[in-house]
Amino acid sequence: MQPSLDVITIGRSSVDLYGQQIGGRLEDMASFSKAVGGCPANIAIGAARLGLKSGLITRVGDEHMGRFIREQLQREGVDVTGVHTDPARLTALVLLGVRDEHSFPLIFYRDNCADGALDASDIDPAYVASAAAIVVTGTHFARDNTASAQYRAIEIAKAAGRKVCFDIDYRPNLWGLAGHGAGEERYRRSGAVSALLQKALPHCDLIVGTEEEMMIAGGVDDPLAALRAVRALSAATLVMKRGPMGCAVFPGAIPASLDEGVRGPGFPVEVFNVLGAGDAFMAGFLRGYLRGEPYETCCAFANAGGAFAVSRLLCSVEYATFAEMQHFLATGVTTRALRKDAALNQLHWATTRDRFGGVHGGDGVMALAIDHRAQLEKIADDAGAPREKINKFKELAVDAALQVAGGRPGFGMLLDSTYGREALFRAEGTGLWLGRPVEEPGSRPLDFEGGGSLAAMLVDWPQAHVIKCLCFYHPDDPAELRARQERELLRLADAARALSRPLLVEIIASKHGAVDALTVARVLSRLYSLGIRPDWWKLEAQGSEAAWQQIAAVIGENDPLCRGILLLGLEAPEAELDAAFRQAAPCDLVKGFAVGRTIFAEPAEQWLQGRIDDAAATKLMRDSFARLVAMWQNARAGTLVLQKAQS
Repeated sequence: MQPSLDVITIGRSSVDLYGQQIGGRLEDMASFSKAVGGCPANIAIGAARLGLKSGLITRVGDEHMGRFIREQLQREGVDVTGVHTDPARLTALVLLGVRDEHSFPLIFYRDNCADGALDASDIDPAYVASAAAIVVTGTHFARDNTASAQYRAIEIAKAAGRKVCFDIDYRPNLWGLAGHGAGEERYRRSGAVSALLQKALPHCDLIVGTEEEMMIAGGVDDPLAALRAVRALSAATLVMKRGPMGCAVFPGAIPASLDEGVRGPGFPVEVFNVLGAGDAFMAGFLRGYLRGEPYETCCAFANAGGAFAVSRLLCSVEYATFAEMQHFLATGVTTRALRKDAALNQLHWATTRDRFGGVHGGDGVMALAIDHRAQLEKIADDAGAPREKINKFKELAVDAALQVAGGRPGFGMLLDSTYGREALFRAEGTGLWLGRPVEEPGSRPLDFEGGGSLAAMLVDWPQAHVIKCLCFYHPDDPAELRARQERELLRLADAARALSRPLLVEIIASKHGAVDALTVARVLSRLYSLGIRPDWWKLEAQGSEAAWQQIAAVIGENDPLCRGILLLGLEAPEAELDAAFRQAAPCDLVKGFAVGRTIFAEPAEQWLQGRIDDAAATKLMRDSFARLVAMWQNARAGTLVLQKAQS
């Protein structure tokens, strides 16, 4: 039977908490970033990002961190059939820091943890046989129960004619050879450890380790002699990781020098954090090895994966995608600090942004926009109603949107924090795509709500919430005004990327100058030239299909991975919006709409005046939103019919 997966990794899975204060002691860390960790979990994610079909066999706790691991693996494309929930144990945790380029303190919290309880009962023969290869890891040979799980998987894999790959993954701390505070220690000689590892070596087709890991596997304190000792026990292809010197592959007899192994290109990059680099290396090597590539290519993929990992802070979260790797291998090192390479960072973000969960709206969004503040304040003031009532009205708008969505994907809302805090709470977790404004209402030049630090405001947001920023920008604005607006948009774009938040930029040009078929395209071209690449654009209706074609050409040239465009309403009557939808629908980059006052203005006025109750206001908004949804869907369907007829 042909395997349905390329590889299944077995063993550790944890939640890694990385200290964000680089250069500080772990004792002094004040904030942490969270990521999936553990050698096998990292390899599975890294392999999936490189285009392999990967799975993982592990255990997680029946709690929030266990669910985080499972959900994150799924978002990364890792098969979780073998991820079992242990109701009696907690998910493993690791605290990590970066002191300097040589010191990376870490503490393993693994006392009676879920993945440490893995045993042979967790190994499903059919599942193991469904993969072309399995990866076993050194740490899980340290205990009888976890070793039995790995040996059971090896037995099944060999019987099915699958490959067995061994990542030595030696941590003295996890073998009980060092104290809790010595988590970063990488080598300590132990005859007992060597003996246990050597039992596995004859069963392997591929063995990968650092010089120190080969020494513990071989039982001798010299890298070349260790390779020969391993070779005496195993006919496997041996891969020795050599840090800045890349790696060397030994498919047969061990030569007289490590330099005589098969090698691939190395990459001189700045070392920022070595933790997890070996797992990224293994994922890269597997990408080539399991696809039958020459060893030189396997080494190139592996070395590039390791280079990305050591240049960034986190482990699996910041591993390269195959698109990134191909770009990197084609262009080479343009800056030694890869985390500062703008082109790579944009490519990384665009190919991994779904990893944060939430609703990304990649296939399109139909959104009820009620992030308005000044407009609703005026309606409330005119009605003689306290502004606090706006909060309740926005909750009714969430109910209306949810009724229209009916649990279907592709629906969303724009909501603010000023009057929409409770509405945001209600909308969270419902399946709605959610965007939130940051601009000071009506500001021109652009200013941000609340003043102060953008990052301080954004860091409190759920990670999947989309930052929305409206900018009244015309390409013929005075130079000083344009410079001020561009400076603020650049600040926002930088904050969004630094905090890994999706960004929507809304441009309205028609309020401050004449527009033609090139106006908005000129705006977008200018912003792209500054390095501003939002995930979404929100644009007003255009005067012609030619204008949409110009806009699409600019986006396609500058950011082919852009999510797309949402059409805004500007309080237009429904008939005008219908015409605008039909004109925009042929542009493939227009993925939906985000319309507000057309839907909520009249219900808000009546409700705040006390002329209708909650149910009536909700129904009015629901019905209006539903009509716009039908208009957009009909416009898109008509376009598809026309395109099919023309083809």
